[in-house]
Amino acid sequence: MAKNKQKSSVTTILVRIVAVLLLVIGLVLIFNKQISNQMIKHNQQSALTTLTKKQVEANQEKKGMYDFSKVKSMNMGQAARSQVKKTSGAIGALAVPDVNMYLPIMLGLSDDAMSTGGGTMRADQVMGKGNYPLAGHYMTAKGVLFSPLEDVKRGQRIYLTNLKKIYIYRIYMKKIVDPSAVWLVNNTKKNIVTLITCADGGTNRWAIRGNLIKTEKATDENLKVFKLK
Repeated sequence: MAKNKQKSSVTTILVRIVAVLLLVIGLVLIFNKQISNQMIKHNQQSALTTLTKKQVEANQEKKGMYDFSKVKSMNMGQAARSQVKKTSGAIGALAVPDVNMYLPIMLGLSDDAMSTGGGTMRADQVMGKGNYPLAGHYMTAKGVLFSPLEDVKRGQRIYLTNLKKIYIYRIYMKKIVDPSAVWLVNNTKKNIVTLITCADGGTNRWAIRGNLIKTEKATDENLKVFKLK
């Protein structure tokens, strides 16, 4: 009798443990997107608020990954790894105030970079000179990564900074393009910025372009537009 009771007790405990594990797994699956979005928001805010000139200069000397075909879809695991590793290199900041978009500019298109901000798309691109293309993930949650770009309008302004200078662009193009539109990344004689993110559930891409209209020396006052602090 004692042995039977002991077996029954062990079985009950195991059943309860399994039930708890299934409940936890179920909750994770249900709230996966919400958790991912919160982690990504934390990543981008952390990268922005800790950005310094010294950090920017050091990260600019690193090598980035520019193979767009290797960019993976965002998930909770990637967001968590990026938060723990903190290996992504911020080289500046991006702001589109009209749609409440404030992000770090990251070196290259690595998973860590893309789960934190907008990634540079060419190794030779220079802020304020020629075409400065940036790619970012579109998230269903408004305000996360490049999702606000869906709401931008022609005439609105895009701000970029490397903490030494601020480059101000006016949006002149917003359209949906085919994923094969690699011409968007090519350099140009005109000084422009190009922002690219997913559209139509990933089938196509949003392409936003702006002309450089003004360059300013960065000061504590005009850097406030990036919400770095």
